[in-house]
Amino acid sequence: MVVFATSVFLLLAFIYWRTAGFMTAQTDETIEAEIAGLAEQYRGRGINGLITIIRERVARDPNAKSIYLFTTDDYLKLAGNISTWPEEAQTQSGWINFTLDDSVGWSGPERLARARVFEVQGGLRLLVGRDVDDLTTLKRLIETAINWGMGITLALALLGGFMMSRSTTRRIEVINNTSRKIMNGHLSLRIPTRGTQDDFDQLAENLNQMLDRIVYLMEGIRHVSDSIAHDLRTPLTRLRNQLENTLMSVDNDEAREQAGRAVAEADQLLATFNALLRIARLETRGNAADMKQVSLGLLVGDACELYEALAEDKHQQFRQEVEQQVMIEGDRDLLFQMVSNLIDNAIKYTPEGGEIRVVVKVEGREAVFEVSDSGIGIPDSEKDQVFQRFYRVGKSRSLPGNGLGLSLVSAVAEIHQGRIVLSDNHPGEENPGLTVQIRLPEYRGDTKRIKATSVKALPAETGDDEASTPAHSVTP
Repeated sequence: MVVFATSVFLLLAFIYWRTAGFMTAQTDETIEAEIAGLAEQYRGRGINGLITIIRERVARDPNAKSIYLFTTDDYLKLAGNISTWPEEAQTQSGWINFTLDDSVGWSGPERLARARVFEVQGGLRLLVGRDVDDLTTLKRLIETAINWGMGITLALALLGGFMMSRSTTRRIEVINNTSRKIMNGHLSLRIPTRGTQDDFDQLAENLNQMLDRIVYLMEGIRHVSDSIAHDLRTPLTRLRNQLENTLMSVDNDEAREQAGRAVAEADQLLATFNALLRIARLETRGNAADMKQVSLGLLVGDACELYEALAEDKHQQFRQEVEQQVMIEGDRDLLFQMVSNLIDNAIKYTPEGGEIRVVVKVEGREAVFEVSDSGIGIPDSEKDQVFQRFYRVGKSRSLPGNGLGLSLVSAVAEIHQGRIVLSDNHPGEENPGLTVQIRLPEYRGDTKRIKATSVKALPAETGDDEASTPAHSVTP
């Protein structure tokens, strides 16, 4: 709108400048022609002849379109159709603009005039001008027309800009809505086109082709994953079972120990392989999970009851602050797996005698599940990277795990339209710990929330006080 209005303003200003300038120049040329005629008469007939020709011209012009005044050096009138020298002409020579009124001896209605003033030989003064009232009126009409034109232009520009912006916004919003649905897992959707082959249609077609290519590649990856599942998981399982049979049949302690380590390695391989497949399925299933009304408080309570024994074995203080009737909509099995991973992670990487706190609460319209520990935590520079597959913080690489736990938690949270917030539990301390907070949309019901707080603490045993705590890296 601004560009369009500015362009029209510059165009109208140029037209006005050229039109008004042309009319002013034409008036000046007429005055110059009259001056040239009077100068010729003065050279041929002298002062008397000049007075005579001025009187003749005044007589031939009853409408007084031309203005004349010939005076002595002390402004005594010799000839002309005005009797008094204009005030503007007494202080300057050359071109002047003045008003025809009583002050100059004008007997008609007040009008505007333009004239040129100069001195004649002998100190005489001559003023020759034209009535420009009609020209001024025409300029005002043009200015009024331009102002109205600018007003109409601004209104049309505003309307046109609004319509264009609204049309563009609708097209972009269609693309955004479809893109959001595709990101939520509806990979079969495509951006609609209008068939006009405009820029938006071309953009939509390119995006659709890109989506087709992505789906094709994902299907290829899924096919490879399925092939791996059929071709490798079964031999790995058989190998594991054979090792276990060997473990049970041998009598040599060294051989049994080696077989046991081999079984553990096979279990780790199978766990990693199953976790990869599970994450891939979660990332591609989108909103296809079995969504039902779930009590997050009861679900977390069941998980805490399951893991309390592990905390007791490490003499950890295990606190629960759970609102039992916090309701959400989700897949209970996936949510339980997410909660279990985070609690297991906190217990595993918190040293003996440490503290673990599990919280379920409501903030605004969000249900919040929070697990805090007193371990070393995760550096701020790595908090955004721990959700990548196989990523492990340096201090945890020597410990069991495969770096897939938080990837699985992230996939489950994304399916439930949740978000994960990582922060230090004790900022500024040597062991800042870690707080993992999952914020999920709350299911708004009429059930009354009941807050139940329980504390299970066991005294820490002396001895292994300097055990280091690796940063969080969950195993499924």
